[in-house]
Amino acid sequence: MKRVAYYPGSFDPLTNGHVDVLRQALALVDEVIVAIGIHPGKVPMFEFDERAAMIAQVSSSLGEGGAERVRVVAFDGLVVKAARDAGAQILVRGLRDGTDLDFEMQMAGMNGTMAPDIHTVFFPASPQVRAITATLVRQVASMGGDVSPFVPEPVLEALKRKLKS
Repeated sequence: MKRVAYYPGSFDPLTNGHVDVLRQALALVDEVIVAIGIHPGKVPMFEFDERAAMIAQVSSSLGEGGAERVRVVAFDGLVVKAARDAGAQILVRGLRDGTDLDFEMQMAGMNGTMAPDIHTVFFPASPQVRAITATLVRQVASMGGDVSPFVPEPVLEALKRKLKS
């Protein structure tokens, strides 16, 4: 049976922390579906197509078969329903610290009750990416700060283009 993981988030923008979690997930499953949440009330920095393109570009650098084993989709509504509809058996979540763990444990409990056939797997952030959040990357970049240590090169270039316009 093909092992499919569902990795939901905003990925606005994709950070080195996201890539760290994605790399760990790819070590355990056959395919990772990176699911970009679409929320009508939120105005993202990058449109869905821009985020999907960045994820696809970065995935191609994740080793043998990286690009072929990563699929990008949009979703709204309940993550467990979207994961089930996509054929995933695993939800991927990254953990930076204890605060993330507390929140993610609550979500895993709720999701496990709603969809007991879908299992949440937590991946700890590597020490060098633990402090990175997409929100902080957007803030630092919009104030002219150097975010090159926090995002992959294609994302850095996209941020520069976006903030220039």
